[in-house]
Amino acid sequence: MDATDVPDFDSLPKVPNMPQGCAWGLFDKGGKKDLVGTLNLLTPSVKKAALREARDGVSISLNWPLNAMTIPLPGRIAPAHKQMTLREAGISEGVGWDDEIHFNTQLSSQWDSLVHWQHQPSGLAYNGITVTKEALSAANTAANDMPTLDHWHAAGGLVARGVLIDFKEWAEKRARSEGKTGEDAVCHPLDGHRITVEEIETVAKDQGTEFRPGDVLIIRTGLTEVLQAPRPEDLGKLQNGKISGMHGVLESARWLWNKHFAAVAGDSWAFEALMPLKEDGSPGGPNDLFLHPWLLSMFGMPIGELWDLKALSDHCKASGRYSFLLTSVPLHIPGLVGSPPNALAIF
Repeated sequence: MDATDVPDFDSLPKVPNMPQGCAWGLFDKGGKKDLVGTLNLLTPSVKKAALREARDGVSISLNWPLNAMTIPLPGRIAPAHKQMTLREAGISEGVGWDDEIHFNTQLSSQWDSLVHWQHQPSGLAYNGITVTKEALSAANTAANDMPTLDHWHAAGGLVARGVLIDFKEWAEKRARSEGKTGEDAVCHPLDGHRITVEEIETVAKDQGTEFRPGDVLIIRTGLTEVLQAPRPEDLGKLQNGKISGMHGVLESARWLWNKHFAAVAGDSWAFEALMPLKEDGSPGGPNDLFLHPWLLSMFGMPIGELWDLKALSDHCKASGRYSFLLTSVPLHIPGLVGSPPNALAIF
């Protein structure tokens, strides 16, 4: 669907029993429920325009190592990588190797599919779909009517113009201009800064970056850089449960929709700031996530988390270019709830 045909947030058709701004049904075709959400904005013309960003012959991986997380997380196993010779595996008497990997898709760089977090009051995922373990266990993608990541393959994966909002670099440059030094000039991702729409637009302006429909918005806070080698003081900050990210309020959700982004991503734990705030502004808990239900469930907008953005930041700063061709293809298995993004930024 061309972005010019997409209603803005306040003009979206009303969905019964859902808040204004819910986009269910917008991308449906021929009476069939849509399963890829805002990836529909990646039309051939949008992809062709994105290809023009790749002109310098430079490519940068945005994928944090699967085993980079040094902090144990309850309910999410550390990756296990087993290597075996072909003889040990009973495959061949020849000389060679196989390996097996067992990992949780949320423990490193990932895409959240549109079933990862539901609209909590209704319990429904994107497009009003009820998610069940049985439905997620479909034998193949053709039989899978859940809005999971394996459907990206029929759409050709994600090919888009990526835009980096290097909030950490911008905030530290501003701090130095104000005369701050040392730790006072560091924008620490575990201080829990809530990045506002106004700040994102200011960073974009200062970087000389303009947004276009179908872009993938990527925000750098520096979190993966800290988590990969945390100092004792970093672990102390982590105990406070404050992690920088986009401010989880309605203004943010409305802005993200009206910009017609195909997806959002960042190096933060949840893209949005943690812990979230309740509607009355008081501190909330994990169940009070704000942008997750809006983006994943009500918009159908994928969220990328824990991406490795340091090398990208360095190149953008050196080249003065903060937009690039972004490619990403998740794993290909039916019912895929989360996946390493296999993302590349190409200049």
